[in-house]
Amino acid sequence: QVQLVESGGGLVRAGGSLRLSCAASGRTSSLFKMGWFRQVPGKREFVGGISMSGNSTYYGEFVKGRFTISRDHAKNTVYLQMNSLKPEDTAVYYCAADWRRRDSWYSYTDFGQGTQVTVSS
Repeated sequence: QVQLVESGGGLVRAGGSLRLSCAASGRTSSLFKMGWFRQVPGKREFVGGISMSGNSTYYGEFVKGRFTISRDHAKNTVYLQMNSLKPEDTAVYYCAADWRRRDSWYSYTDFGQGTQVTVSS
């Protein structure tokens, strides 16, 4: 199992930026990929993911170049840089990890507790 701790959420004005971090611990040597989801009442949305070998990334359709996922392999940490934020980006953002080598970018084994991002208009 992998433990995930997110940080960096908060309140930002529309057009602003935030960077979320996710630190992984536990079974990190088996990590295959990590990713981000976001949750609003009644809907969970895939934000994007990054492979832990190489630098392959994959993003949800709504991202459209505004968000970037990166990683620091030595620190077992992934980042979500969010630019040009909109009020509709308001959500709880969850970090996710996959250590079972699931093929789909949308499938993960462990999730963090989430961090709130609020974008004011």
